[in-house]
Amino acid sequence: MAKIEIEVNGAVRTMMLNRPEKRNALDTEMLDDLTAAFRAEPAPDERVAVLRAAGPAFCAGLDLRARKEIQDGESSIEVLLRSIEKYPLPVVAVVQGDAIAGGNELAMHCDIVVAASGARFGMPQAQIGLAPTWFLAKKLVEILGPATSRKMLMLGDPIPASRMYELGAIAEIAPPEELDAKAAAIVERLAANSPLALRAIKAIAVREMQFRDNIPHADIDALVMRASQSADAKEGTAARLEKRRPVFQGK
Repeated sequence: MAKIEIEVNGAVRTMMLNRPEKRNALDTEMLDDLTAAFRAEPAPDERVAVLRAAGPAFCAGLDLRARKEIQDGESSIEVLLRSIEKYPLPVVAVVQGDAIAGGNELAMHCDIVVAASGARFGMPQAQIGLAPTWFLAKKLVEILGPATSRKMLMLGDPIPASRMYELGAIAEIAPPEELDAKAAAIVERLAANSPLALRAIKAIAVREMQFRDNIPHADIDALVMRASQSADAKEGTAARLEKRRPVFQGK
């Protein structure tokens, strides 16, 4: 069974994360397949893309066992997220459960997020000795603002969907049993709008935020790399896999 399932039904293209036994953690194959899907030009009659997931969790982020391979060269998760931003059609994320780390970024890079009331969004990297890259962190600052993004990143605790909705970070929340209907109603409305107008609106929204990429941040990249290559990062990753509390030495 494919880890990424793609189905086109009329105007709607649905992309499904299908690794529920691993909480849909993204391995190299999934990153490559999703990136290819979002880089492909949609058919003329398509109007909306939907990103959803199988099982109780939306996405637990990058598979820790694959992290070293994924980090070789350009970050695969960043390539994927950029492809979602540049996708010409609106992308709706349907988040039925926890969206953590890369899963949180996956949802936040979509245009509209519809979440179940019990879903949570989090960035626990600091708890295992890692720091998000400039690209990943700036998206959270854009969406959540300085105070909440610092709380999410520094403490690493997940934020419930209800609070994310209050902050304007997600578009809609619904009881779990009503999530699909709520998402379908939004997708239907998007598909009924002018496709040329939607393409233009998305391009405007993305362009408005791209100036942040040009802010000098080489020194920040160096700090992130130092953290990711540290003994603390190795200890934190091992502790998470072994389900124990890490012992950080600041080295």
